[in-house]
Amino acid sequence: MDKKEEELLIELTSARGVPGNEEEVREVFKKYAKPFAEDIFFDGLGSVIAKHSGTGGGPKIFISAHMDEVGFMVTKITEKGFLEFQTLGGWWGQVMLAQQVEVKTQDGKIIHGVIGSKPPHVLTPEVRNKPYDIKDMFIDIGASSLEQAKEWGIRPGDMVTPYIEYKRLNDSKFLLAKAWDNRIGTAVSLRVLENLSKEEHPNVLFAGSDVQEEVGLRGARTSTHLVNPDIAFALDTGTAGDTPGMTPKEADSVLGEGPQILIFDASMIPHKKLLNFVIRVAEELEIPFQYTVITGGGTDAGQMHLTRDGVPSLAITVPVRYLHSHTSVIHEDDYFNTVKLVTEVVRRLDRETVEELRSY
Repeated sequence: MDKKEEELLIELTSARGVPGNEEEVREVFKKYAKPFAEDIFFDGLGSVIAKHSGTGGGPKIFISAHMDEVGFMVTKITEKGFLEFQTLGGWWGQVMLAQQVEVKTQDGKIIHGVIGSKPPHVLTPEVRNKPYDIKDMFIDIGASSLEQAKEWGIRPGDMVTPYIEYKRLNDSKFLLAKAWDNRIGTAVSLRVLENLSKEEHPNVLFAGSDVQEEVGLRGARTSTHLVNPDIAFALDTGTAGDTPGMTPKEADSVLGEGPQILIFDASMIPHKKLLNFVIRVAEELEIPFQYTVITGGGTDAGQMHLTRDGVPSLAITVPVRYLHSHTSVIHEDDYFNTVKLVTEVVRRLDRETVEELRSY
């Protein structure tokens, strides 16, 4: 991976952006998309879309990730200066305790903190042996009073994000960071835009990143309505099954063995013709990929395919270890192969092909 590529990933994962507060990520997207887009525009919620026309007059192809990461919101400051908070997105309480966080105030100041709880030493054996309830956790910012926390600029509604630094794990191809879900999909969207901006392609490409996916696929509904595409792809992340303890049924995705093509998730059944088309492209070009099923979640394709009169849609995802935690891990080959697959698919979506895909 060259320095330019790594800088993009570092900027995207370092940016803070929980549902409803994605402005830092949006600025990174705009910065990297601007040289390759003829237009950059937004839906009313803040989803960002970059447009690049190919040979002109072709079908509209929408590829979109989402900007938001799972995080928290300050809901109250206690008299002693601790912060009560609301989770934003799906959190498992066992990955939260004693983890460092950053609070961003309304004037942009960053306040460092840590998620705390009662010490286990004072808990009864019955309570100690159960997962600690998220509602009983708090954030310690080192303030000694409500007044001091307010002097530092803390207010209810402030964004709270996990704190972790991007790392390449011991000179391997495994990359550790917060927010791979879904900054890696956003990186794919940007890189496909860059690839196709350098050549003629037979369609009009809209490459974007949506807001508020983690709280109900909300930005995908509004952005897809705005673009009104002929074909849509959600670029997201999926669970990896290659860690100890996974059953054979759960171990269907391995880091380093290619992007995941979702054949079913809780938000949609993919468009069959489009699914088969993408698989044919991958097999023809010998791009590694993995089939995957997500029974307990969905992607933005769940809203894309229901927009207006219905849009043939598919989710293509990058496998990730330790999703929805402070620290997640991807394999750089999966990123590169996802970019390659999506680029090659869009290259082939000319008017005749899209008409065939949309015929019944």
